Amino acid sequence: MTNLPVITGLGGINAAGRSSGNHSYRRMIFDCLNETEKLETQLALASLMGKISKQDGQWLNGSGDPVKADTYLKSIVQELLSQTLIRKLETNLFDPQKVHFHSRMTIAPGQEMGLKFDLHRKQIPGTIPPGWKIKDSPTDPDMVSVLAEDNFDILVDQFEKTKVNSAGQLPTGFNPALLYQSRNHPRTLQMTVYAASDAINSLGVEWDLVHKHVHPDQIGVYAGSAMGQLDYNGFGGLLQAKILGRKVTAKQMPLGYAEMPGDFINAYLLGNLGSNGTSVAACATFLYNLRHAVRDIQSGSHRVVIVGTSEAPIFPESIDGFVTMNALADDDSLRKLDKLSVDQEIDHRRACRPFSNNTGFTLGESAQYIVLFDEKLALDLGANILGSVNEVFIAADGYKKSITSPGLGNYISMAKAAAATRNIIGEDGLKQRSYIQAHGTGTPQNRTTESSILSKVAETFQVDSWPITAVKSYVGHSVSTSAGDQMASTLGVFHHGIIPGILTINGVIADDVTCDRLEFLTEHRDIGGENIDATIINSKGFGGNNASASILAPHITKKMLEKRYGKETLKNYYRKNEKIKEATANYDSITSEGKNNVIYKFDNNVLGSESISMNESSISIEDVNKDISLSIENNYKDMCEQPT
Repeated sequence: MTNLPVITGLGGINAAGRSSGNHSYRRMIFDCLNETEKLETQLALASLMGKISKQDGQWLNGSGDPVKADTYLKSIVQELLSQTLIRKLETNLFDPQKVHFHSRMTIAPGQEMGLKFDLHRKQIPGTIPPGWKIKDSPTDPDMVSVLAEDNFDILVDQFEKTKVNSAGQLPTGFNPALLYQSRNHPRTLQMTVYAASDAINSLGVEWDLVHKHVHPDQIGVYAGSAMGQLDYNGFGGLLQAKILGRKVTAKQMPLGYAEMPGDFINAYLLGNLGSNGTSVAACATFLYNLRHAVRDIQSGSHRVVIVGTSEAPIFPESIDGFVTMNALADDDSLRKLDKLSVDQEIDHRRACRPFSNNTGFTLGESAQYIVLFDEKLALDLGANILGSVNEVFIAADGYKKSITSPGLGNYISMAKAAAATRNIIGEDGLKQRSYIQAHGTGTPQNRTTESSILSKVAETFQVDSWPITAVKSYVGHSVSTSAGDQMASTLGVFHHGIIPGILTINGVIADDVTCDRLEFLTEHRDIGGENIDATIINSKGFGGNNASASILAPHITKKMLEKRYGKETLKNYYRKNEKIKEATANYDSITSEGKNNVIYKFDNNVLGSESISMNESSISIEDVNKDISLSIENNYKDMCEQPT
C-alpha cells in the first residue's frame, strides 16, 4: 500500500508577503477579496512591513503612536499595495542608481620627472611594481614618498546606473535579519529561517508532538538554493574580498554552499537527525526536492518531510549576468516594447508579461517551504490537510545545441503529470476540473515553447480549454523557488477557489503563442474551491531540468483517505482537527499582530557521543522519544549465498 504525501503546512516569504494563511496568494487576488479578508491581508502585510503592531492590547503604527487598526489600515492600503509584488527597485538591497564597479587604468609617468605621490606605509604593495622608488617621509613616520618611473595599472572606483530597475523584492520594510541573531548570515539563509519557521508554526501541531509519533530517522529535510549564497556574506564576498582590498571571513565559504538552507533547518530549527540534502536543478529545484520527499513518504521510509528552497538573486552581479544573456526585461527593452520616449515613465509593475509580447523575465526573491506527513500521521494528529502530492515527474532534454535552450524533456514530464492526474480524478476531472500553474517566465522563448508543450499535452488528453495562470507576473522569477511560489498560489486557489489571472499583459496574448485547447487567464477566475480537483505545476530550468507535479485538492485528498480508512476514521480526524485549526488560526493572528515567531535555536541541546547508545538491533539517543531501528531489510536475499 503506497502512502499518500499530505501537505499539512505552508510557510514562506516573497514579494506578495507571508505565505501561511494564504496571505501572499490573497495579495495577488486582493481585488476579489471581501472586506474582512482585505483587512486581514492588509494587517498581515502591515505587520510584516513594520507599519503596525499590537502591544499590551494597543495598536501602534510604525512610529509607535496609538492608532485604531481598521481606520489606519484603510488609510495606508495604497501604500501597502504599491510596496509589494513586482515594482521599481528600491535601495534596501543596493542603490540601483549607484552600482559600484572598478575601471582599470594604466598610469604613464612623465618621461623626465616620473610620477611622485605619497602613500600610507600600510598600503605599500607586497610586490613592488617595477620602476617604483620608495622613501620614508621626512615629516610623518606612517607615510612614504613614491617616485614611479615606469607604467603601472590601477583600479579606480566607478559608479553606474543598473540597466534593470524592476524586481520582485520582498515587501518594503521587511528585514528577516532583524528577527533573530543573524550574525552576518547571507540573505538567503535569513529568508530560510523566517520561511521555514512560518511553515512549522503553521502546522498547528507542536513539533515535540510530531517527534513523539515518529522515529528520528523517519524525518527528512530537502531544502536548498540553486545559485547558492552569492551576496557578500557568502560566496560573493569570498570571491570579491581580496579584489576589493578586504579580508575573507571564516563564514563566507561554509555559508555559501547551495545546501545550506537545509542545513540551517536541521541544525537551528529542528535538531533533525533524519535524512537531508538538496537537488540543484536551476529553476526546477523546488520540484526536484519535492520528488525526493514524495518518494520517501510513498515508500514508507519517512513519515515527515520538510521541502523547500530559498533564493535571493537580486544583486548587481546577478543582474549583470542575466542581462548579458539577454534574459532580463531591462529598462531599454521595456521602453522599446511599449514605444515610450526617454522622458516617459516605465511601468515597472508590468515588467513580467508571460505569454504576451514580452522581452525577458524579472528576478524575484523568495523562500517557500511545505511540510508533508504520510496520511496515517495526518489523520492521527488531526493535522490540517491543505492538499496532497500525487506525483512529481522529472525529465532531461536529450541532446542540446545550447545549454540554455529548451528541449523535449518538458513534453515528457507534463504528459506524465497529466496521466497521473487523470488516474486519480478521472478523464472528466482532468478535462473540466483541473488547471495549470505554468512556468511562465515572461521571455519570448518561453512563451512559444511552453505554450506549444501545454497545447500538445491538452490535445493528447482531449482537454478542450485548459485554464493557464502564471504567478511570476506577480512575484517575479525566484529561480530555485519559482515552483514554490506556484505551490503557495496553488494551495491558496484550493482554499479560496479563485485562479489568479495574468493581469500584467492587459488581455493581449502574443501572436506566436500556441492557444489551441488552452485558455490563458487574463482576469481572475472565480470557480470555487470545490470545483477544482487538481493542479499541475510546471517548471523548466536551465540546462534541461524539467519537472511537473500533480497536486490534489483537499476535498479529493479527504475522499481518498475516507475510501482507504472509512468514514468513522474521518469523523475522528475532523474532531481532532478542530483544535489544530484553532492553533493555526491563533498563530496567524498573533503573527499579524507583529509578534516574532521565528524559530532559531543556536547552540541548543547539542548532543555529543555520550548521548548515544546502540546495540545490534537499535540506536537510542538521549532525550529522543523513539529509537532508531537497525533491523535493515535485505532487499537482495535472493542474490546472497546465505540470505538473512
